[in-house]
Amino acid sequence: MNRLFSPVTHFKSISKKLAVVGCAMFISANVMADYSAHPEAKSFINDMVTKHDFSEKEVKRILAGAQKRQGILDAMSRPAEKTRTWKEYRPIFIQPLRVNGGVTFWKENQEALDRAERMFGVPAEMIVAIIGVETNYGRNTGSYHVLDALTTLAFDYPPRAPFFRSELENYLILTREHNQDPFKFKGSYAGAMGYGQFMPSSYRNYAVDFTGDGFADIWNDTTDAIGSVANYFVKHGWQAGQEVILPARLTGARDAIKFNDLQVPSKTLADWKGAGLVAQTTHADTAKAVAIEFDGENGLEYWLGLQNFYTFTRYNRSPMYAMAVYQLSQDIKAAKK
Repeated sequence: MNRLFSPVTHFKSISKKLAVVGCAMFISANVMADYSAHPEAKSFINDMVTKHDFSEKEVKRILAGAQKRQGILDAMSRPAEKTRTWKEYRPIFIQPLRVNGGVTFWKENQEALDRAERMFGVPAEMIVAIIGVETNYGRNTGSYHVLDALTTLAFDYPPRAPFFRSELENYLILTREHNQDPFKFKGSYAGAMGYGQFMPSSYRNYAVDFTGDGFADIWNDTTDAIGSVANYFVKHGWQAGQEVILPARLTGARDAIKFNDLQVPSKTLADWKGAGLVAQTTHADTAKAVAIEFDGENGLEYWLGLQNFYTFTRYNRSPMYAMAVYQLSQDIKAAKK
């Protein structure tokens, strides 16, 4: 055999080269991209300087230090709400481990939850369930640096680039407002932060310093996180003492009803009854609701989501998400008794 062309040696050589190339491709997708030189960065930098009085040098320094994360771009294409049915999505959150974790979190934060319920009118179980669905009570707040996530999406994710540039803008402002290092915080692949997974704009608008120490630390302080979630609910129309969602029965033509249209509820229960979707529990006919349909374990199921259900969807614009939060809250409340 020609020793100059041993198949084994040749294969090893090719494998090494492919490994090097593959490694290089992986690194290139996840290391310094120098976003300060990105074609879209010039206008962003200019806005930060002219609108918010940042120095050009500082913004360029921050953008240059951000890393492009291909994993973030991949994750954006497969959110669970869009790839799973309700019967597949529900077991992720409605499970004994998540319920028991909620009871423990409630007991450990009883004082803060009681105070939030008194001040904001949001039941403790609803606050606990949001935190449970979002981060499993702080166990999974995200492993990406917020700066990397927002910069990657702001400049390399065209479908929603304007939204993420706005969030990047808010993130740089909030870290300056609170004298925090923008390279410090971690969050989800979309840049959501802390126990309650607030986007930077939500943090600036709704986060509250519930401990009174001068900083709304939703990353490390459960009390601040609890107060912030409750405040978010109220600012998005939470109605204290009101129901969230009602089971319904379809009596008319399914195709005649627009399901899962998450607009501000405008049709009354009486309107829906006339259209062929009837609430199965007693409630005022004048209450407004949206029509919800899920592909459940036992086939199609129908619901009428009231204002408080709509408020849940302001947190995440998915009816499955809102229902998961609601059902988890009820299971936690029952388990705590």
